Amino acid sequence: MSLNISLVLLLGIILVVLIRGGSLKAGPAVVSVLFGFFLASTSMAPDINMFVSSVTNMVGQIQF
Repeated sequence: MSLNISLVLLLGIILVVLIRGGSLKAGPAVVSVLFGFFLASTSMAPDINMFVSSVTNMVGQIQF
């Protein structure tokens, strides 16, 4: 069985759960989101994208 979900959606759900659970406060969450937003506009973005794609492909090839 294959399940496709957007990584952005998954990370957003995790962020909401962490904030509501009290293990992550709103201030650090905003800083983390802004860091990611600005990191996406740097020259490191393609390398990070390739790394995340490689990891997700590797996880997707795991058979149960």
